[in-house]
Amino acid sequence: MPVQPRHPAPADAPVPADTPAPPADGAPVDHAVGLAHFNSLPFAAAEAAFLECCGSLRWAHRMAAHRPYPDLGALLAASDEAGYDLAPSDIAEALAAEPAPCLHHDAPRAAHLALRAAHAAYESRFGHTFVICLDAYGTSQHVDQVLAGIRVRLTHEVDEERAVTAEELRRLARSRIVELMTADHGQEG
Repeated sequence: MPVQPRHPAPADAPVPADTPAPPADGAPVDHAVGLAHFNSLPFAAAEAAFLECCGSLRWAHRMAAHRPYPDLGALLAASDEAGYDLAPSDIAEALAAEPAPCLHHDAPRAAHLALRAAHAAYESRFGHTFVICLDAYGTSQHVDQVLAGIRVRLTHEVDEERAVTAEELRRLARSRIVELMTADHGQEG
């Protein structure tokens, strides 16, 4: 059964991590409308929206303060830059806001138990939730990717895993920003 990520992957085939995924119907997406709407939001609303992309208040505040963004590329570049500048305490704050990847409730009990055990082993070793960006994989591959990711990353030294975790948080933030810019903006937020 598929893993239920915070924001589901949009495609079944792997795509480069830095490439915004096209919508399921294959039509091109115009991010300009979403970006214009987002640039016009009150500061607090923009900051709250950014907090949904990355749970670091410092990151969200910085992203909201640097508006307006001229295009999606500039917004994603700013996201990356802000992500690279996060202190360990900011990363810990973002990790505390991340839900662990989980299974659909209809998945077999054994799969739930295996995933729970893998998460427990990871959290015991590193002291925080396992995060992974699954945008490059179809939903049918999520469980395997999460379990394989945990298995590999359990072999990392703490400093190496800290760097991998920070990169996964940056990738998740990018993905969520793209989703935010493609959301229906018919109502003010």
